[in-house]
Amino acid sequence: MKGIPRFLQLAVFVSGMTALAVELAASRLLGNVFGTSNLVWANIIGLILVYLTAGYFIGGRWADRNPDPTVFYRIMAWAALTTAVVPVISHPVLIAAASAVEKLNASVVIGSFGAVLILFSVPVTLMGCVSPFAIRLAIRDVQAAGNVSGRLYAISTLGSIVGTFLPVLWLIPTIGTARTFFTFSALLLLVGLIGLWLSDRRMALWHLWMPLALAALYWLGTGVPIKDTTGMILEKESAYNYIQVIERDGIRYLRLNEGEGIHSVYSPTVTLAGGTWDYFLAAPFFNAPPRTAAQVKSLAIVGLAAGTSANQFTKIYGPIPIEGYEIDPAIIEIGRKYFGMTEPNLAALAVDGRWGLAHSRNTFSVIAIDAYRPPYIPPHLTTVEFFRTVRSHLTPDGVVTINVARLPDDRRLIDGLAATLEAVFPSVFVVDVPYSMNSILYATVQACPLQNLLENYRAVKTAGSVPQDLLTVLEWTIQNLQSTPTGGMVFTDDRAPIEQLTNAMVIQFVLSGQLSELAPQ
Repeated sequence: MKGIPRFLQLAVFVSGMTALAVELAASRLLGNVFGTSNLVWANIIGLILVYLTAGYFIGGRWADRNPDPTVFYRIMAWAALTTAVVPVISHPVLIAAASAVEKLNASVVIGSFGAVLILFSVPVTLMGCVSPFAIRLAIRDVQAAGNVSGRLYAISTLGSIVGTFLPVLWLIPTIGTARTFFTFSALLLLVGLIGLWLSDRRMALWHLWMPLALAALYWLGTGVPIKDTTGMILEKESAYNYIQVIERDGIRYLRLNEGEGIHSVYSPTVTLAGGTWDYFLAAPFFNAPPRTAAQVKSLAIVGLAAGTSANQFTKIYGPIPIEGYEIDPAIIEIGRKYFGMTEPNLAALAVDGRWGLAHSRNTFSVIAIDAYRPPYIPPHLTTVEFFRTVRSHLTPDGVVTINVARLPDDRRLIDGLAATLEAVFPSVFVVDVPYSMNSILYATVQACPLQNLLENYRAVKTAGSVPQDLLTVLEWTIQNLQSTPTGGMVFTDDRAPIEQLTNAMVIQFVLSGQLSELAPQ
């Protein structure tokens, strides 16, 4: 690009790349503790944009008053160093926040969230100064101002594109969030110091303490666990999640992101997990009697996680063919290594659940959907169109069962999903899981009166034809049956305001003072 120094172009590219990389790394840094809901993303993106806006304004005025390349590269160097400060200073704050999340201390959680976001103000504002400052340095002829600014902003945007994909697809899963911060910080500092050397060697020598400071920050900010959770035997960052495996009293638990929910449970000696997964086992018995375990021929699981449901169905119904869809391949790997997810009858597929089910050539006796947990409910797994796909992959006596969250006084999500299921299936049933904020919905391909479940229970209890654990689940299911709601909103691919609903539920829950009632499932 004629007329614009090549090293200046490189500086703009690296700065643009680092700015977006910091934003995405910030989402993971915060997501490890606070989750990755739309509310978290909105705060991160909104404040990053505020900091960049301030940087554009400050950088433009600064450049007009002192258009000196030395100042420009010093700005880059300080942006790099303050970027490296973020994971170090934020770590004790996030550790406190993680403890607060586990103890459901809302004030500490909110305060920690704000404190960490404020840490990004200095480095991101300084990076925002780079583009307008570079434009001022590059302009030699005002008649070419438009061409110069357009080219430099294009270079900055190209860097931002690289900074969007590089941390998510490679760096964070490979080296972790903290080291991703330090990698981009080191690269930005290197460019800043080389620029200083080219413009003012004496000033460059004065700034040689910065690499030493960066090395010290790296030593302080790496090699320590992201969370100090009792019983943690593994923590890992994947392209999708921050993952923890926790073992307490011989039972292993899978936690993701902020860790409020338990996504899988495993004990080699116990079948029932004491949670929502148990209720999936009752699904076949809503069909016309007499039902036996032998009539369950296959299972699909949308939201396999580490395989709790696959393990339970195999123990209760035998080695039936199971297809499990889990979008995060790292979780599948962890399930096999730590959760006994090695059943030869299980095909674990690392794909989106809707895509995987739509492209399956098989039909199933039961399809279990365990991919909903506010505020992480994929809208495309809640719609009429999706449930039509589900129905097309069920056998004539098939049943779909869904784990759905609720609040004590807010069942809008239950109401909407029940109405959506009723638009596709003739019969829908709701069971509230006790001591939790979860309900299980069942929908059957055949029209099934509730009497079916009661008669099946009496028959299998009298005949002793099912395992005792399954009989226990049937008892729990009958005891906790609720009236099927009416009047809920039917969700479609065109309109499924799931995020609006779940965000409202989360905010209402936090503000209601009901946190002590929460029991993770």
